[in-house]
Amino acid sequence: MVFLLAIHGDWQEKARREVFEIFGNQIPDSEDISRLKIMTTIIYETLRLYGPSIGMMRRAEREVRLGKLVLPANLDLLVVHSASHHDPQLWGDEVHLFKPERFAEGIAKAINYNVGAFCPFGLGPRNCVGMNFAITEAKIALSMILQRYTISLSPAYVHSPIPYITVQPQHGIQVILESLHNDA
Repeated sequence: MVFLLAIHGDWQEKARREVFEIFGNQIPDSEDISRLKIMTTIIYETLRLYGPSIGMMRRAEREVRLGKLVLPANLDLLVVHSASHHDPQLWGDEVHLFKPERFAEGIAKAINYNVGAFCPFGLGPRNCVGMNFAITEAKIALSMILQRYTISLSPAYVHSPIPYITVQPQHGIQVILESLHNDA
């Protein structure tokens, strides 16, 4: 998310304005964190482009027919999130672009009510129990950063995301934080 905001200054400014409108210079509180609508769209779009996991392991307990494909019983499957998260049929021709406005009317509308189209934390009863905590934690941390700094990408940054249990930047993310205040 920091990476995407560093290269999309317009969205960084939109998020910063929202944070200041809701919290001012105060520490974000749990009561108002749900009011961060722009921040939420940014988080969802980040999760779509760079989800935390590469996929979900599933096992076909019995023979299953998927269209013309027949999966035998006891077959282990890896359902790769990026396949649906980067599918132009689901997300349009600009599927690889950072467009948080896709989620402006919520997840259901963004995915045209196609439940499997957006699953960064898994689906159904086996989805990640830490999902709400992770999103809340991201909102709080990012709000506190945006209250104090502008974020830009370091010229030394090399874009190379790799799957290693979770999706990670191979060389880290080097950013430059510039204080919004003269006294910092």
